[in-house]
Amino acid sequence: MIKLAKKYDLKVPRYTSYPTTPHFSDAVDGETYKGWLAELDPAQALSLYFHIPFCDEMCWFCGCYTKIVARYDPIAAYMETLLKEVDLAADALPGKYRARHLHWGGGSPTMLTPDDWRRLIDRLRSRFDVTDDAEIAVELDPRETTEDYVKGLANASVNRASIGVQDFNPEVQQAINRIQPFEVTKQVFAWLRQNGITGINMDLMYGLPYQTIARVIDMVDKAVSLEPRRIAIFGYAHVPWMKEHQKMIKEQTLPDVEERWEQSEAASKRLEELGYIRIGFDHFARPDDSLASALKGGSLHRNFQGYTADKASALIGFGASAIGSLPQGYVQNFLPTKQYTDLVEAGALPIAKGIVTGSEDILRREIIERLMCDMEVDIDTVCAHHQVEADHFSEELNRLSPYVDDDICRIDGGKIFVSENARPFVRLIAATFDRYLNTKEGRHSSAV
Repeated sequence: MIKLAKKYDLKVPRYTSYPTTPHFSDAVDGETYKGWLAELDPAQALSLYFHIPFCDEMCWFCGCYTKIVARYDPIAAYMETLLKEVDLAADALPGKYRARHLHWGGGSPTMLTPDDWRRLIDRLRSRFDVTDDAEIAVELDPRETTEDYVKGLANASVNRASIGVQDFNPEVQQAINRIQPFEVTKQVFAWLRQNGITGINMDLMYGLPYQTIARVIDMVDKAVSLEPRRIAIFGYAHVPWMKEHQKMIKEQTLPDVEERWEQSEAASKRLEELGYIRIGFDHFARPDDSLASALKGGSLHRNFQGYTADKASALIGFGASAIGSLPQGYVQNFLPTKQYTDLVEAGALPIAKGIVTGSEDILRREIIERLMCDMEVDIDTVCAHHQVEADHFSEELNRLSPYVDDDICRIDGGKIFVSENARPFVRLIAATFDRYLNTKEGRHSSAV
């Protein structure tokens, strides 16, 4: 498989959406979005996502949209705008909708104060019917988290936290500008559990500077010792042409394709040995977690937060750069916070771009999602469900021949199966069904 990792070192999307964000355009704007919101089915529960684009220090590996701030004033002003955007979106809906999944990402939501959390949750409960069983999740930076802050989250009904770690090794941490001793992370885990927040995830990475197989296995062992419910282990995407700060990472310190493969496989094998269920190609969950149940029941999904058991047909994004997903298509807010703020303050939904999803997009999205989630798909069944001829994808099936020859996937009639030891290649199989993709453009991260 290592030889194949070199052979198929292509740039393809992570497929948290289809079509993917590079294909959004300004043909979709705030008025388009307003109409889409008005058309949503009142019987369907919503998911809500909030982007907090602030950090107090730049981690050099970061691929997210964020700003470094030394004062609280910009965050306080942003909070006021975010509350107004909540009102704008809620006003566009034809009623008070149920919300069952709420997620805060960044940047670092840890930059918010406990009072911010109280105000935001109160506003959400006034404008949406936040269900009693709602999952309310927050991404946390342990370096900025205090016991009082965790108490504030618990008082705001937060019940899931995603802990950013990346790696515990001091040399690796130094190289990515994220100094975070193991004991700091361990203390945050303890505070969360003491305050009733027991759904704890952890984010790790391979492919970082100075990582080795031994260090990656040690990283996994330390992570599992804290008993998180879920662990995501992402391959570092080195895209300095898109993220200027990544130039601070010396390329000669990064593992090559072969080393990345070995690190990924070593981490995955160790997590399975320690009792975690493999979810898709980069997530792991304890057997009694809802992700494992969704995988077993065939209801696992994938969205902008990664793998999820969330079944909502619409995800409403709030904040600068936030992306929303609706039955009619995708939308994304303006990235510069000034443009975002100016529009919201003027009473307009701050949409910069988006895309209408046609019937062909929806058909291909289902195939791609099932491949990404289940490592297999029945093309004939999907085509029948969408009332499309079974030979609709004959060209794509023919293009899979090299992957079949290399034992990356198997085709049985209209069914595609990704080989168990070739899970990291699933993005390549999915990309075969992407009619927008040009792998020569180099806008995406390496497939493996």
